Amino acid sequence: MAAQNERKLNRLEALLPEGLLVDAAWLSNHGYSTSLRSQYVASGWLKQPTRQVYTRPRGSPSWQQVVISLQTLLGLPLVVGGRTALELLGFAHYLAHETMQVHLYGSKRPPAWLNKLSLGVRFDYRNSERLFHEASAKTRRLKDEDMTGPESHPTLPDAAFVTQPWGQWGWHITLSSPERAVLELLDELPDHESFEQVDKLIEGLPNLSPQRLQKLLRDCHSVKVKRLFFYFADRHQHAWLRRINKSEIDLGRGKRMLARGGTFNAAYQITVPENFDAVR
Repeated sequence: MAAQNERKLNRLEALLPEGLLVDAAWLSNHGYSTSLRSQYVASGWLKQPTRQVYTRPRGSPSWQQVVISLQTLLGLPLVVGGRTALELLGFAHYLAHETMQVHLYGSKRPPAWLNKLSLGVRFDYRNSERLFHEASAKTRRLKDEDMTGPESHPTLPDAAFVTQPWGQWGWHITLSSPERAVLELLDELPDHESFEQVDKLIEGLPNLSPQRLQKLLRDCHSVKVKRLFFYFADRHQHAWLRRINKSEIDLGRGKRMLARGGTFNAAYQITVPENFDAVR
């Protein structure tokens, strides 16, 4: 019995890398009963940052390690998107300097225990099916090749997502591409983001891919997001705008008021904050 327990402990050491975490269901599926989990916690081999969540005792996990655990070990179809993806990709010069909210996008809501972890951030979930036709992120279970990554953020095959190595082991975290993240950020206007910050951000994005933008705009459900995208694109006239075929994009009908008492933009039938002109 002692030898069997030793083998199970060695196996768990290989399955659960230090710094990542799993839940009780994951451990049960891998053959670790409630009593065995309790024994590991009592002996100090596992710790519980919150109820039904387990990790090896190596300091407190960061929010990045938690997301990597969700995407790989737990296999959940979630990606880091919007403002948070732009921060990780280095486009956050005009956004908040410290990450206090982590925006997660996917077709399935994250587990309830996520915001019970003491990480100093709040996870905000957005249902990506509401914004895009191709909703599910292509997350993968942790493999040997996922442990290190020499490239900064290689593009995944569908071009809507990128991966980026994080931390001393180079674990890959999956996030929205800059093009997708911009559309996700526009969806937060006007309630959760400001026109001024978004305007400055898009001004600093001269190197977006028109091919990716074309596909994402075609796939986007939100008339508001598509109109705002072209509104801001017209303001800054980056080279990629000339390579987007606007006739393929459904901009819908009717007016959209996005700023009470603001200025009406006739080209895109939206009301924007006062003194925001269509073209700079």
